[in-house]
Amino acid sequence: MKVTRALISVSNKIGLDKFAQSLSDMGVEIISTGGTASFLRDKGIEVTGIEEVTGFPEIMDGRVKTLHPHIHAGLLADRDNHDHMLTLKDKGIKPIDMVVVNLYPFEDVAGRRGVTEQEIIENIDIGGPTIVRAASKNFKHVAVVSDPRRYTEVIEEMEKNDRQLSIDTLRNLATQTFHSIAHYDFVIANWFSEGMEDFAPFVLLDYEKVQDLRYGENPHQRAAYYAEVNARRHLLSRVTQLHGAELSFNNMLDLNAARELLREFSLPAAVVIKHGNPCGAAVAEDISSAYGKALAADPVSAFGSVVALNRIVDEDLAETIAKKFVEVLFAPGFVAEAVEILSKKERIRLLVNEERRKAVSGERDYKRVIGGMLVQDKDSGVDERDTMEVVTKRHPSETEWGDALFGWRIAKHVRSNAIVIARDLATQGIGAGQMSRVDSMQIAISKSLGELEGSVVASDAFFPFTDALDLAIPRGISCVIQPGGSNRDDEVVKLCDEHDIAMIMTHTRHFRH
Repeated sequence: MKVTRALISVSNKIGLDKFAQSLSDMGVEIISTGGTASFLRDKGIEVTGIEEVTGFPEIMDGRVKTLHPHIHAGLLADRDNHDHMLTLKDKGIKPIDMVVVNLYPFEDVAGRRGVTEQEIIENIDIGGPTIVRAASKNFKHVAVVSDPRRYTEVIEEMEKNDRQLSIDTLRNLATQTFHSIAHYDFVIANWFSEGMEDFAPFVLLDYEKVQDLRYGENPHQRAAYYAEVNARRHLLSRVTQLHGAELSFNNMLDLNAARELLREFSLPAAVVIKHGNPCGAAVAEDISSAYGKALAADPVSAFGSVVALNRIVDEDLAETIAKKFVEVLFAPGFVAEAVEILSKKERIRLLVNEERRKAVSGERDYKRVIGGMLVQDKDSGVDERDTMEVVTKRHPSETEWGDALFGWRIAKHVRSNAIVIARDLATQGIGAGQMSRVDSMQIAISKSLGELEGSVVASDAFFPFTDALDLAIPRGISCVIQPGGSNRDDEVVKLCDEHDIAMIMTHTRHFRH
């Protein structure tokens, strides 16, 4: 398809002058509207005004300018249909071979603070979506460029091929455009729905593929990674891979768990994740100590794990990590010597995290079920000490408080039923994903490899009976943190009082299914 006539009407004018000048230099006639026409004329580019084509002025403050048969017949005419072409000739309408249109910035405007409802509504584009939809329907004969990032490749192909674009390029441009229209309408629909109630009657989600994956959770399952369109950040946003094979489906699941837990801490912290659960985590005065303490919690389970750190990896730490099989190492940076040391390990994936943007408040959590989806507020808040209650005769020491709050933050990221045993700001044992809290306690104790003198037990939900604590108390635990809320809370508190154990109730549960 050879381009001889183009309609340009854009809100985002980045790169437009260079693109339009290239079209003009190739002899393409440019039709334009309002502000875009003025912009191009100011750049010295010859433009035919839209009113010269339609024979009708722009009206209603620009709300109506391109909604005209002389525009849409020129876009929708099937060049292979003899009757269509006769109609154009009979009506004195010229075909339009290209549209360069991007839409009013509804999403940006709606996201601003202090903007009025009327301003938001005025940024609902009507003519733009109608034009690009028409052009995309007729993609075999009309090129539709709705993304400024495509300007360079479009011009290069036209310059190489005497103003022609291939059918593959035309179809690709139309595919992208149909998606951009769908996203635009989805954002508007969600904006209207959100004004009705907290959980809107309709929920629309929009994702774009970031990369194909070798396979899913198992080799017989195909897989890909998609990110939410225009999300403030996503799992791999501003993440650079320095070494290793591409991330697998399971790597990404574990990386997500690691990042979610790591953001609980600002002090030097290390997190070791296996199958979606932490098998070790620690906070320390430096990142090497934090890693050592986290690994010591369960070195056997750490084989083939995802390790996440919130400090730069130096040469000495790299030497230590290289002694173990680590699938993924995620950190804010690596010194050059560390990269050299770790890159000798063929199977390790080194990821640099340069994402500094914080999560958006009010995020929702989505879980797929058969034929539908469960939606909830994300469990991302931090439970503060002053909202908790000491319910035993003995109050925790400051050291116990520190370990209790640390263990409580870890428990929030462990599959239920969750038991975390912690001491000196490091996990000693973690029991995860068991049907019985007693079983979780047994596992956590077995992982602790020894006596628990002075340790803290954190439980993601209340103790329905004393049986789980009956296992831990003889090992020497000194403090328990749990939500409370059981009908037998009094029995659990009495048990702790009898053994001079401090108990903190958070009054907040953190189930994680």
